[in-house]
Amino acid sequence: MKPVTQVLVVSADEAWRDAVVGGLNAAAERLDNPYGLRALSCPCDEQALQAVLSTDTKGADLQVVLIDHGERNADTRQRERAVRTAQQIIEARPELSLYMLLEDDSDKLLVEQLASDAVDGYFFRSEQDFHGWFRILAAEVAEKADTPFYDALRDYVAQAKDSWHTPGHGGGDSFKGSPWVGDFYDFVGEEMLRADLSVSVPELDSLLHPTGVIAQSQKLAAKAFGARKTYFATNGTSTSNKVIFQSLLAPGDTLLLDRNCHKSVHHGVILSGARPVYLDSSVNRHFGLFGPVPQATIRAAIEAHPEAKVLILTSCTYDGLRYDLKPIIALAHAAGIKVIVDEAWYGHARFHPELRPTALECGADYATQSTHKVLSAFSQASMIHVNDPGFDEHLFRENFNMHASTSPQYTLIASLDVARKQAVMEGYRLLDRSLRYARELREKINATGAFRVLELDDLLPAEVKDDGIRLDPTKLTIDISASGWSADELRDELINRYNIQVEKNTHNTLTLLLTIGTTRSKVSRLFDAMLRLAKDRRPPLTYARMPEAPRFTRLACLPRDAFYEAGEKLPVLDDSGLPNAALNGRVCCDQIVPYPPGIPVLVPGQVIEPAIIAYLARLLQTQKSIELHGLALHDGEWHLRVLRPDELTALPCR
Repeated sequence: MKPVTQVLVVSADEAWRDAVVGGLNAAAERLDNPYGLRALSCPCDEQALQAVLSTDTKGADLQVVLIDHGERNADTRQRERAVRTAQQIIEARPELSLYMLLEDDSDKLLVEQLASDAVDGYFFRSEQDFHGWFRILAAEVAEKADTPFYDALRDYVAQAKDSWHTPGHGGGDSFKGSPWVGDFYDFVGEEMLRADLSVSVPELDSLLHPTGVIAQSQKLAAKAFGARKTYFATNGTSTSNKVIFQSLLAPGDTLLLDRNCHKSVHHGVILSGARPVYLDSSVNRHFGLFGPVPQATIRAAIEAHPEAKVLILTSCTYDGLRYDLKPIIALAHAAGIKVIVDEAWYGHARFHPELRPTALECGADYATQSTHKVLSAFSQASMIHVNDPGFDEHLFRENFNMHASTSPQYTLIASLDVARKQAVMEGYRLLDRSLRYARELREKINATGAFRVLELDDLLPAEVKDDGIRLDPTKLTIDISASGWSADELRDELINRYNIQVEKNTHNTLTLLLTIGTTRSKVSRLFDAMLRLAKDRRPPLTYARMPEAPRFTRLACLPRDAFYEAGEKLPVLDDSGLPNAALNGRVCCDQIVPYPPGIPVLVPGQVIEPAIIAYLARLLQTQKSIELHGLALHDGEWHLRVLRPDELTALPCR
């Protein structure tokens, strides 16, 4: 299937507009046109913005906009409108290429003053070199559509070189013809196995020291996502977060972090040796969901810790809640604090105005994205985006290489290259479809009477109601409490009876994730299943709320120091099955994370208090579906690793 690419010509001069469109389309017929460029037009007013935001393109994707600045003797307001239109278009869709049609160089100076960041190039009205213009526009589209690494990988595989290097399966040859594992060859596919190569192939560049096709692909990704620098990571955003922490923080440095952050952030604290200040998240106790940290809490922490080097926040959360980041980042920067935003669940936001602004657009110094979660990259494929004006590239590279494998999976790198291309070329249209499906599902699920999709006001904890929090509409949280089904029962019914796997569940909610891979058929099958389950309605259940997670206590020592001590293991429950009082006042060595929701109850170095012991005991005794990560199973009982008194005495006190 060949693409069809739209070039939108915007001009208040109808005759001139028609001439340009006709000339470009005539050139498209005569010249090489692999991307199917075709020109169309609209006036230089609100219609232009409507055209840019339209997805009614009959299979085409808009890539380039040409805006006519107008003749010198034209109405001044008309010429100003042209520049304003350019600014509005790029504000709505920054991935588009924008060219201006000018009278002469004096116009160029004026336009550059008003919209320099938005304009990719210029043509002069008097030249009317439509063949030349077409070639330039075709080259612009070709550059955006380029996938340097993927192309190199595909071309190399096509050459069918004999493999005398790693990996050991030799391009899949070890599997072929095997009575034991030959089915794996059939399952995975020949091309995938041939593409499983190594650093022994210099034509494919090096992820640890890119100078060729990987460097080119990362440069294209930086432009697409609005970053100064972008790095590909094949170990997931978990590793991306750790790399940034080790680059920015030295042992003993203070950082402010959302307690609701991913456990990789807490691991980064241990590895860096930093001194964390934990910020308690807001909590929706009815639905067992954790929300953003209140702005007041962040403001107070910044004021109380002028020595802090870094602030890290998660936006959006697993449930789709995202911060009003601009005022927070401005406040942090005013205090000399760099801001990291974990955007693992929000990598698609750049490509639709309903989802923007992104963290980088709000001024974040670093953003990490799980490109595999909501775009088309393979699992584990992640990106690190850098906009830090004080970025130390050498130090960052050393830390990156410390965590990255010297044998990266090259198909993961290729998938990042391809995912970027797709996001730029057709992301807007695909995301618009996802958003439309999300609105449709909201209406249909609500109409069942047994299930209800929660809106922003339902999800927001009371303490952040006035903080400008927004909801990512591609994440649907469904309240199932009126249906009579338990969440575990409903999830099992959906997977076993209807072949539908949801993202997650709490005690009384299900979460669905809509992506660019969501199709009309999937939407139809899901609604049919929910309607059938609603008809099988039962008497409403009385749900026991999740035990309330205790607040953070205090650190007795740095997390790194506690983690690396041997410690001793004490049971969570005593011989009578009660919370073990012997743990009271002891210092934890590990990170204890109930999942769901995935929020640490204890971190290394934290003092254990009775409320925490009681909470853990209750989870072990009543919440069988919850996993408690970080506990040690010893002789059939769950134990907690804590510092010995002599170890604590020997450590520097916090």
